[in-house]
Formats: sequence, C-alpha cells, structure tokens
Amino acid sequence: MATNLSEGQKAPAFSGKDQNGNKVSLADFKGKKIALYFYPEDDTPLCTAQACQFRDHHPDFTKIKAVVLGISPDSVASHSAFVGKHALPFTLLADVRGRDGAPTTCTAFGAWAEKNMYGNKVVGMLRTTYVIDPKGRVARRWDRVKTPGHAAAVLGAVRSLHAGDNLVVGGKVAAKRVAPSRQKTRTQGGHPGYSGVLATKGKKTASRTVAAKAKVGRTRVRGKGA
Repeated sequence: MATNLSEGQKAPAFSGKDQNGNKVSLADFKGKKIALYFYPEDDTPLCTAQACQFRDHHPDFTKIKAVVLGISPDSVASHSAFVGKHALPFTLLADVRGRDGAPTTCTAFGAWAEKNMYGNKVVGMLRTTYVIDPKGRVARRWDRVKTPGHAAAVLGAVRSLHAGDNLVVGGKVAAKRVAPSRQKTRTQGGHPGYSGVLATKGKKTASRTVAAKAKVGRTRVRGKGA
C-alpha cells in the first residue's frame, strides 16, 4: 500500500474500531471534510496536548461540517479511557497491527516508518496529519507535526477547503476562481480611483466659463427687447 501520499491523491480506504468498539470506515464519511491525524500513544504529554487542541476547536470544525478522526496503534480500551479522561468529543480509531507488527492504516498513510530517535534509527509512529476533501482526496498533509498550534492550523486549512479556495487539482493547490468585476471605476485626468467626474480626455466639451457667458448674453438680449 502507498506510504508516500501527496496532495491530490486518493486517500486509502481504511476501517477500525472506535473507542466504543464500533466499526468505523472512511466510506462512512463520504461527502464530508475530514481532519485525520495520526499520533503515537494515548495519554502521553504531547499526544494529550494535541488531542485537547482538537477538542477545544471541535465546535469550529462542526460548524463547517468537518469530521475529526484520530488514529494510533493503541487498543479500544486505551482509547476509551483516553476519551473519558479528557472529554474528547471526536472519534479515535484503534489501528490493528498486521503480521509484521506494523499498524495497517498508519503504514498506508506513511505514519509508521523509520525515524531517528536519540541517534538511533527505529521504526515507529510519525506524527502525521491529513485533510481529506469530500471526494476522498488528500487536500493537505503535515509531516513530523509540531504540537503547539497544530489544530488551529488544520482548522484553517479545512476552512479554506470549505470556502473553496484551497482545492487540489492535479496534485497542485489551486486558488478559488473569482470572476473579474465588470464595474468601471470613474476617473479624472486619467487617475484611477476618483469617483466624482468622468474623464473627458479626447472629447470636445465646452468649458463651464464659456457656457456661463453665453447664457448671460442671451438673458441681456431678451431683457433689452422687452
């Protein structure tokens, strides 16, 4: 299975049991925006801080109809205790280890791989986060996540996706298309932005002084013949 998922690719299908022992699959969230984060272990300092950030921002994710999912190799019982202790309002999935000892979903998303720990190369969890769009494609990816402020950054990306200005096209993030305005700005003497008088350059227009004099002359003639 793929371990090098990039933005624009289809997210691998996955399923697992949540903190209540219920089976949950990616297909259950078809048509929704998903913040999917992989973390090493329940109830450890950094993982707790990360989970509590997502907890605190959860109402904001809910407002834009986005789903938050957390995945780690911990058991259903461990997830249940973690959720209860910190009042986490979102789903945590237990990733089952395969015959090789590697958690299946974490491996598929590149969150289980070789890393350097205290100068030694080991295979384990890499803190990784994805935003998956309503069509099941990877819209954003964060590797080797730094916990402080991370949930807010993910929320910002989901909001952009919700607004339509962070769409992935052909593996590239494309800006939202905005139709150009047809409204013309009034100018004076070629200076854009002035909204008082229309430009008269190139047009034959009598000055106000000449027009005023002509009017006064007509008035005097009429008065004389009366």
